[in-house]
Amino acid sequence: MGALLAGLALGAAPAYGAERAADLPEFDFSACPTADELPTGADPGTWRCEVMHATGHLRMGTVDEPLTEPMKITFAEGRVDGEFRQVFGEMTAAPIRAGGTPLTLTPQYGGYSDFLSDDTRRGEFDIKFAIGSAHGLLALPSSGCSVGSDEDAVHLVLKDTDPTRVISKDPLVAAFGAQDAEFAAPGTSGCGPLSRALDRALGLPSTSGANAFDMDVMVAIRSYA
Repeated sequence: MGALLAGLALGAAPAYGAERAADLPEFDFSACPTADELPTGADPGTWRCEVMHATGHLRMGTVDEPLTEPMKITFAEGRVDGEFRQVFGEMTAAPIRAGGTPLTLTPQYGGYSDFLSDDTRRGEFDIKFAIGSAHGLLALPSSGCSVGSDEDAVHLVLKDTDPTRVISKDPLVAAFGAQDAEFAAPGTSGCGPLSRALDRALGLPSTSGANAFDMDVMVAIRSYA
């Protein structure tokens, strides 16, 4: 997202969409990396923090569910000595009910991200899904039970489905659509003796081509200057 959204921040913006600033969600910049957390040599006056809200639809294994509550990803980006750099801030998301089961899946950051757009993709990042139990119906491990892990995450390479448009200049907010319909999903991790049963219930692992993550994205941008 970096190079394209940097252009928007400098005024090279497409026409406004139909949305109005009054209809925008509230963007929380409190998870932005501080100026002291930027890379050595970074000029905060040329860096910006971005807060991304993404809703959409997840199809993975037996899961085929909408994301009605946004995933929220916060990160900083800019250049140091001409080289594009990023600092990850935070990712939060609400649980997704895995239909037909008592399970929920909560998206979590998987330890890698690269939001510099180019001609082939919008950006990429690793994600895992913490497994929970709706209404406490199942006795799951207290923590660490997930689809994927930091060592074997779901790797998303997002490609544009809708072009970028500016929907507000103050605050600066852009919107676009993106999708990965080629990712592979690993099996469960950290679930102890329940792993096989959870894999069967969730249809995992699931090979490339059988899954899709569609996202409708809004990104708010704030300069460190």
